[in-house]
Order: sequence, then C-alpha cells, then structure tokens
Amino acid sequence: SVPPDPSLPAGPGAALALLSLLVRAAAPPAMCPPGDSGCRFLSVVDLFDRVIRHSGRIHSLSTELEKYLPPRNNELGRPARKCHTATMLTPNGKEYAQKIPREELAYLILKLLQAWKEPLSHFNQHIENLQELPGESLSKAKQISNMVHELETGVEKVTEKMQSMGIISNSLHGMASSEAAGLSISNEANMMSDSDFIHCFRRDSNKVQSYLKILKCRIMPENSC
Repeated sequence: SVPPDPSLPAGPGAALALLSLLVRAAAPPAMCPPGDSGCRFLSVVDLFDRVIRHSGRIHSLSTELEKYLPPRNNELGRPARKCHTATMLTPNGKEYAQKIPREELAYLILKLLQAWKEPLSHFNQHIENLQELPGESLSKAKQISNMVHELETGVEKVTEKMQSMGIISNSLHGMASSEAAGLSISNEANMMSDSDFIHCFRRDSNKVQSYLKILKCRIMPENSC
C-alpha cells in the first residue's frame, strides 16, 4: 500500500481541508492595486463592476463641477466649441456599440481616457488661478483628474484579464498606447471655455461608462443583460 503523504491533512475533516487546498490552488491571481485592504481574488465580472462604479463616480463629479462653471454672460447665445475628441469615431447608442468588435470597443474606451489625461492636468492648473471659484470646485477637478488615471489602469487590468481568458485577442498591445494622440489634441482642448471643457468631459465620461456596461454585457450576458 502507498503510505500517506505527511504534507496532506489527515483525520476527521481531511476531505474538506483537501478540497479547500485544491480550490485555493486553482484560484486566479488577485488583480488589486497595492495597499487595497479589500483585495481578493477578482473575477472578470468583479473587475468590470469596479471600473463601472468608478466611471459612474467620475461622471457624477463632472456633473457637479459643471454647476460651478455655467456659461458666462458674454458666452450666452454663443455656439459651444466643438469637443477636442469630436474627431474620434464613437458609436451613438447601444445598438451601434454592440456591433463593434470587443477588442475595438475596449481600445476605444482606453483611447477616450487617454485623450483626457493631459487636458485635465492643464485644466487643473488653469482653474487654480480663478479666484471666483469655490475651493470645492478645485477639489473636484483634481479628484476627477486622479480618478481618470485610476480608471485607465483599471480598464487595462480588465483587458489583461479578458486576454488571459481568451475572451479577446492580444491585438490591443501597441494599439492602446495612444498617449501621443492625447497630447496632440490637448492644445485644442485648452482653447475651449471652462464650461465647454467640462461639458465635453461629462459627455465623454458618460460614453466611457456606457461602453463599459455594454462590453461587460457582451462577454457575460447572464450577469449584466
């Protein structure tokens, strides 16, 4: 007979303990930011839920910030300046977004986030010099800028998880590094009025949240549709 392995649990409850060991060994690696006390083994659905909630908070903050930056008297009746991301081809409506390949939709989300990183940084520097704005608005602007960086990192983790599971291809490597695109259009963003700038950002933040929900729905329809 084969002698028992001393490294394995024995006695009452041994089968349950062994099953626990096997479950832990088969669990996927954790994908959490450093210092996250709530870190645990995250599924792709968990990751999607996190970034969707995060994008929702960003959109809410931008809506609140827009209240502090209404059109000034000399801007009333003036047509809004075209958003600096207007040249990006983005689907209008859920029906069209559902037809885009999943890789392209993930890339579009990353591209939108990257296009706002540099303009938001410049915007923060600009409004710090506006004495008429309350300190709360400055705090919200800085918070939005930081959260966009965090959201981009979160979306990258989601795409990596999907790639490791074979849900999407690895074609995003190289595609998503569009920092140059974000920098090249930041000058145009800086020429917008403050109210136009936040209006455009709020619009795009809503797009990001909608596209994330649609992407989750398309890969896990039983969880989100």
